[in-house]
Amino acid sequence: MIQRHQSAPRVAKLAALGVGVALLATACGGSSSTPSGSSTSSAAAAGISCPAPSGSASASAAAGGTTVAPADVPKSPTTSATPLKLGSLLPQTGALAFLGPPEIAGVNLAVKQINDAGGVLNHPIEITHRDSGDTTTDIATQSVTNLLGQGVSAVIGAASSGVSKTVINQITGAGVIQFSPANTSPDFSTWDSKGLYWRTAPSDVLQGRVLGNYMASCGAQTVGMIVLNDAYGTGLRDNVKKAFEGAGGKVVDEELFNEGDSQFSSQVDKVVAAKPDAIAVISFDQAKQIIPLLAAKGVKPTQMFFVDGNTSDYSKDFAAGTLTGAQGTQPGTFAKDEFKTQLKSIDAGLKDYNYAGESWDATNLIALAAEKAKSTKGVDIAAQFVGITHGSNQCYDFPSCVTLIRQGKDIHYMGKSGPVSFAKNGDPQEAYIGIYKFDDKNVPQPLKEEFGKLS
Repeated sequence: MIQRHQSAPRVAKLAALGVGVALLATACGGSSSTPSGSSTSSAAAAGISCPAPSGSASASAAAGGTTVAPADVPKSPTTSATPLKLGSLLPQTGALAFLGPPEIAGVNLAVKQINDAGGVLNHPIEITHRDSGDTTTDIATQSVTNLLGQGVSAVIGAASSGVSKTVINQITGAGVIQFSPANTSPDFSTWDSKGLYWRTAPSDVLQGRVLGNYMASCGAQTVGMIVLNDAYGTGLRDNVKKAFEGAGGKVVDEELFNEGDSQFSSQVDKVVAAKPDAIAVISFDQAKQIIPLLAAKGVKPTQMFFVDGNTSDYSKDFAAGTLTGAQGTQPGTFAKDEFKTQLKSIDAGLKDYNYAGESWDATNLIALAAEKAKSTKGVDIAAQFVGITHGSNQCYDFPSCVTLIRQGKDIHYMGKSGPVSFAKNGDPQEAYIGIYKFDDKNVPQPLKEEFGKLS
C-alpha cells in the first residue's frame, strides 16, 4: 500500500494531468478530500468521499439555437438520382444488447425528423436495421454483407469497438461510411479507413482520464480493476490507470476476462484480495454476474466504479440498495427530458438512454453532409463532415441546419451529445463525459458532467 498524500499535493497533481487532454469542470464543484489514517483493507471505503457537485446536475451543451419548423424548410436545390440509404449495425443480441434500444431509437427519431422536414436531396431517407451481435459471433459480418448488398451509403455502428474492428475494412473498403455512435477505442484514431470512419463518441483517452481523476478526487489511494480483454476494455483500462497513477494513486491489481466468459469468481477473488480502496469494473453486461460476487465479498457499492459499457438500469436485476452510491461514467451530455420524451415516442419501453444522443447526431450528420455534398455517395458525404462541424453558424437539429446549408451558409452542428467538432481522422475533438450515481433502486442518476478537449 502506498502512503496517503496531503490534499494540496493531490490537487496539484490532478491539475497537472492532461497530456493531450484538457479537462474543464462544468457542473462539478468542491475540493478533493483526503482522510487521515492508513488504508489496509477494502474497509477503506469509509475514506472514499467524492466531491459534491455544485449548481445544476447538467451542463447546458447544445441546449439552444434557432429552430425551424419542418414545414418552413426550403426545398433542396438538388435532387439526387437515388434516395440516401442508411444501414444500422447495432446490438440486438449479445453482451451489449442493452445498448441497442436507445441507439436504434436515436437513429429512428432522427430519420423521422429528417423525413418530416422533406428528407435529403428531395427524397425521404431510408434506414435498414441489422444486428451486430458481439465478438463471440459472426453476426456483424453477415449483417454488413447484407447492408452493402442493399447499396447503403453509410452504416451507423457498431456499438462495440471489438465488433467494429471485425467489419471496418469490409465497410470502408466498399467506399461506404462507417459511423459509430459508441466506439471509444483509441485504435480507431489512427486506423487507415481512407477517411470513411467517423464517430460521435470520444476516444477513451478522455473517458479514462475523467474516471481515473475522479476516483482519485474521491480519496481512493489504490484501485483494482476487472477488465474485459478486448480493444474497448484494455484501451479504457490503460487510460484510467495512467490518470489514476498520475494523480499519485496505485493500481494494485488488474484482472482480465474474455468475451463469452460466464465465471468471474477468480477475478473477483484476486482483486478483493489486493484490498483496494476502489474497484473499477470495465465490462459490458458481465457486470450482472460480477456485482453480486463483489457484494458477497464485502465490497461496498461506494467502492464500485463503472463505465459506459455497464452503467445501466439494474432495478430488475438486483435487490434494492445493492448499488446505492456506486458511480459510473458515460460519454455525452445527460439526456434532457424533452429528448427522452421524443425517444419514448419511438420506443415506449426505453429505460436506458446510453448513446441515444450520439446515434441521433450520427444520423443527422450523415444527412446534412449529403445535402452539403449534393451527393449520396459515401466518399462525397465523408468529405463534408469536418466542414459542417467547424462553421460559424451554430445549429442544433436537421431543419435548422439544412435550412442554413440550402441558403448557402456554413454551419457548426451542435448535437444532443454536446458540441461536435471533427478532426480529419474522424474523432470528435471535444466532448462531455457524464458521471452518474446509482440510487437505492439501482438506477444511475445524473450527477455531474466534465467537458474535455482532445488535442
